[in-house]
Amino acid sequence: QVQLVESGGGLVQAGGSLRLSCAASGSTFSINAMGWYRQGSGKQRELVALITSGGSTNYADSVKGRFTISRDNAKNTVYLQMNSLKPEDTAVYYCKANNLYSGFAYWGQGTQVTVSS
Repeated sequence: QVQLVESGGGLVQAGGSLRLSCAASGSTFSINAMGWYRQGSGKQRELVALITSGGSTNYADSVKGRFTISRDNAKNTVYLQMNSLKPEDTAVYYCKANNLYSGFAYWGQGTQVTVSS
């Protein structure tokens, strides 16, 4: 089993920055890709950014050039640096980790990000 704990959410004005962290514990040796998803009010959960164990990244078009995902494998932690935030970035942000062997997805509890205009 893998446990994921997110932190770093909060309230920020448009144009501001936040950094989210997701710390993994438990059977972290089984983790392959890790990523951030978000779900706005009344919307479906969507991929924000993904990073593999080798460091390859993928971003949603809406955040390219503004958000950066990174990973510290020694600390079993993934980060999401969010710059130039917009009100439409307001959502609950979830961390996800994929099991390398089974493909099972582990989810964190989510952290609220609110961007005021």
